[in-house]
Amino acid sequence: MNSTLTAVAATPITDEKMSLEKVSVYYGTFRAVAEVTLPIRCNQITSIIGPSGCGKSTLLRSLNRMNELLGNTRVEGKVQLDGEDIYAPKVDPVAVRRRVGMVFQRPNPFPKSIYDNVAYGVTLGKRLAKDELDAIVERSLRGAALWDDVKDKLKQSGTALSGGQQQRLCIARAIAVEPEIILMDEPCSALDPIATLRVEELMQELKARYTIVIVTHNMQQAARASDHCAVMMMRPERAGELAEFGETLRIFTQPHDKRTEDYITGRFG
Repeated sequence: MNSTLTAVAATPITDEKMSLEKVSVYYGTFRAVAEVTLPIRCNQITSIIGPSGCGKSTLLRSLNRMNELLGNTRVEGKVQLDGEDIYAPKVDPVAVRRRVGMVFQRPNPFPKSIYDNVAYGVTLGKRLAKDELDAIVERSLRGAALWDDVKDKLKQSGTALSGGQQQRLCIARAIAVEPEIILMDEPCSALDPIATLRVEELMQELKARYTIVIVTHNMQQAARASDHCAVMMMRPERAGELAEFGETLRIFTQPHDKRTEDYITGRFG
């Protein structure tokens, strides 16, 4: 792993794995996210909720510089990972994305075998012995609670799995490169209730080893699955802002912002 990020201590000084300080995200001249300050706690699940169009996914993608792949974007403020600004000039965005992995809204397995899907990121730029690669694939599939389902059909196409299994395959692919943070952008929106529950259970298992940030429109999911909750709202000029942040139980039972109360009780959004 290269970039100045490798010089950062593996264990953060505080319980903050990542922190945002007055982060604004622009698409061209349009400001989509305005001055968000937010802590991301180590080995916790942080959910980001709020009405459609308030910048939740844009904010999430700013945590591993994925917005840059869209072009004509820029970020103001600081996004720090273990105390180092990931947008500093000498930081390699590819190195950032290895440490901060992402699982997308719809399962997106590659048109390859289950084995090759998991091995893909690990083999980029390096050659591994087959037994070493086999061990990584098995460990990752076990970590995604998928090994028992697929261990006898690793040569089968990943696209042949069910929707819930495909999403767990994408999680296995993400953790194969051993990230420290996993971002999930509405990972259950295309899944049925049973598959959704399995992914939520998996998230609880994964947080022992990873820090997780999830964007969800499902407030019940946020309440069930997350430890901390960030509530996004939209300013009159259509820029998303942080309305409030806190422990999930407190957000859902004693919100401080009237907009949060109105949103979680269904009065708008």
